[in-house]
Amino acid sequence: MFDLLVTEVMDRKDALSLSPETSVSEAAALMAKKKIGAAMVVDRERLVGIFTERDALFRVIARGLDARTTRLAEVMTAEPRTVGPGMSYGYALVMMQENGFRHTPVVENGKPIGIVTSRNAMDPELEEFVSEANRREHIRIGH
Repeated sequence: MFDLLVTEVMDRKDALSLSPETSVSEAAALMAKKKIGAAMVVDRERLVGIFTERDALFRVIARGLDARTTRLAEVMTAEPRTVGPGMSYGYALVMMQENGFRHTPVVENGKPIGIVTSRNAMDPELEEFVSEANRREHIRIGH
């Protein structure tokens, strides 16, 4: 599974692209309807950010902001890390794990075309991947 290309595992149909001017409450409602945890924030066909359920919790609710009037541009993660469709899914997973996030936009020629999530790996192969990553880390540091 980890040798698969990002394009083979990414979500195209459930990927949600919203304007930076979208309210947090509208974004949350759309995310809930699609049962997804992140939305790509796109302006003029270019990815400018990502808004996740964690952003809603830590940057909106915890700060006491009004979700009806707060715009995604105010609370999104700007300029998120991305992957290309031709990269390996294993690379994307390692990048997400090392940087502490669960969703990564897939960008081709500067335009967002989908999203890849750590959820895509939630199967028996995940344990094999984690085990192999740990083994390689121990070899790398000489233990």
